[in-house]
Amino acid sequence: MVMSINRPTSLEEALQILADNPEMEILGGGTDFMVEVNYGHRRPVSILSLSRIAELRDFEVSGSELYLGSGITFSKLVAPPLAELVPGLAQAARTVGSPQIRNAGTIGGNLATASPAGDTLPILLALDARVEISSLNSVRSLRINEFITGPKQTVLQPQELITGIRVPLHDSSQEFLKVGTRNAMVISVATVALVIDWDSYRVGCGLGSVGPGPMEALEAERWLAAKIDWGNRRIPLEESALRSFSELVARAARPIDDHRSTAEYRRHAVAVCARRALERASHAYE
Repeated sequence: MVMSINRPTSLEEALQILADNPEMEILGGGTDFMVEVNYGHRRPVSILSLSRIAELRDFEVSGSELYLGSGITFSKLVAPPLAELVPGLAQAARTVGSPQIRNAGTIGGNLATASPAGDTLPILLALDARVEISSLNSVRSLRINEFITGPKQTVLQPQELITGIRVPLHDSSQEFLKVGTRNAMVISVATVALVIDWDSYRVGCGLGSVGPGPMEALEAERWLAAKIDWGNRRIPLEESALRSFSELVARAARPIDDHRSTAEYRRHAVAVCARRALERASHAYE
């Protein structure tokens, strides 16, 4: 039974409460939290609710960086102006649950849950985003794969909150593809995120649901970066290039058999999605 619920109205107040009571459980949008409560997997005694902290729902563009408050919902991500600033993240957010879930669920909650199937995680990894973690006396910033250490495991300490995500803003092609057991409102079987950054000559490729956490297809990134004609913004689309890229991306996956899919199908799905992502990224500049 919940004995107490704290509802601070400022970030400073929330961090002070958490410093005094590090055993408190954090409630953001509650879309994952309440499922665990309803199934009896979690029995919170004291809760720190973030719902009244307006500053966590703000975003700011500063130079070539977008700062997203951790309380920003998926619904806000799929609407302008955020959908125009980070289209790949909007594509991922659009695949999350139903409209009701997207209205409640937050990007910070997706990170904190750290599910291997978290839909925003691969695109944030591909974008080279960083998670901002705050305590009463310090702030630290980590890449997604530094923050998440395993299935539903993070480096977050008891006195810390995820306060925001910092996303580099560059002229880039961004794609996100998801495979599930049906077309909507489903946990992913495999996801692929691709970012081609025309400003920094960088390729980012993140994978989801095919490993213990979001994964980088590093060999595929290096291979594609070497093949792109950066000056003319030409992505190699000949059959041999598409096949090589998709094979390299699939090779990076570490899938398992479970009740949603087999490892063999997941690897195949990753290869198909990687190929389509590369094709779509090219079409954006036709």
